[in-house]
Amino acid sequence: MNRAGDGPGHTPVAEAERSAAQGTTRSAGGTAQSAGDEAGRRVSTLELFFDLVFVFTLTQLTVLLAADLSFATAARVALIFVVLFWMYGAYAYLTNQVPPDRPSRRILLMLGMGTFLVCALAIPRAFDDGGVVFGLGFLAVVLVHSALYTRSHGRDVVWYAVPNALAALAVTAAGLFDGPRADGLWLLALVLQFVTPFLAEHGARRRGGRDAVVLRTQLGALDPAHFVERHGLLLIVAFGESVIAIGIGIGSRPLTVDLFVGAFLALALAGALWWTYFVRDEHAAEAVFTATPPDRRWRLAMNAYYYAFLPMLLGIAYCAAGVKKTLGHLTEQSATGPALTLAGGVALFLAGDVAFRSVLRLWPVTFRAVAVPVAAATALLGIRFSAVVELLALVGVLVVMLGAEARWSPSGTGPRTVTAPAA
Repeated sequence: MNRAGDGPGHTPVAEAERSAAQGTTRSAGGTAQSAGDEAGRRVSTLELFFDLVFVFTLTQLTVLLAADLSFATAARVALIFVVLFWMYGAYAYLTNQVPPDRPSRRILLMLGMGTFLVCALAIPRAFDDGGVVFGLGFLAVVLVHSALYTRSHGRDVVWYAVPNALAALAVTAAGLFDGPRADGLWLLALVLQFVTPFLAEHGARRRGGRDAVVLRTQLGALDPAHFVERHGLLLIVAFGESVIAIGIGIGSRPLTVDLFVGAFLALALAGALWWTYFVRDEHAAEAVFTATPPDRRWRLAMNAYYYAFLPMLLGIAYCAAGVKKTLGHLTEQSATGPALTLAGGVALFLAGDVAFRSVLRLWPVTFRAVAVPVAAATALLGIRFSAVVELLALVGVLVVMLGAEARWSPSGTGPRTVTAPAA
């Protein structure tokens, strides 16, 4: 039996095109199966290794923000991460369809890891004298991805490679300028990335004359179990980064009772955020993706695991920066920057989770939606009283939210809807 990528007639795209009319998809391992009977595969250790390298970008963004807790830096941190996470998602989507089970694929994926490492190392100076280095590293990220992409989508790679390469060139050019011109070029890169899905879906259809449903089936030939697990592991690694921030925040300070209390509260906060997603959302999300027809999975994946996941991951980075800046001053009134960063990070994570649940129709969302402004408002407690009071309040908000949801949600145990969302 030919496996995906063995030849021009046996790519996942070609198989999806042949099977779309028969209601079958191609699994990541290469066996034909019905859309509702997908066994799935596990995330490989190489993919997890890739994620560990990528999360180093979050670590660097946390360091960048902690060094200058201003709205301008927070906005630039968001801009850098949005641009980088687009390409992470592109790699995650690609390895779902073309698993790194051969030496050539593994080597290309390792090259991709190296290019992300270059970007991560240049992050602290991405808007300074390291901008060109960051841009060239990002261009290499795109080129390696394009090389991998030809193995599953052939000539259709042009609809992804061209706008992604133009975005990378815009970021590189931004390194030659300062101020508004640099920011404008970064925003141009963002726009180019956001139009890429439209070009991929509509441009390829015009070139090949293919039916829209067949094309969306090709794009949506995802392994739900692998795709959901991959992003869940990324979130776990990001939480690990937030725990590292606890140790960095403590540094060489004397080990007092107050410090241990603050560290425990910071860990409890990370644990409550973990509970928010993993206890209730992950398994239900996999069920929704499995129940969703292949021609609708691609758009669902974009909405849930890119647009909704962005604020969740950014929220973890902001929260980690806030923890790093407050642990050394727990009993003091917080400055506005650390207080807003800590509370805003939690609120941003919750807002992303509300969007995630809404996209996948995992009810209820009411308790979490209410918790968003309440979490943001705890910054006032840090400014008015102390950082430890703010941390305690944030943990309390999450515990009450989760407890109320478990007590009053109709199922009593979590999301009750696992049917495919409407198109």
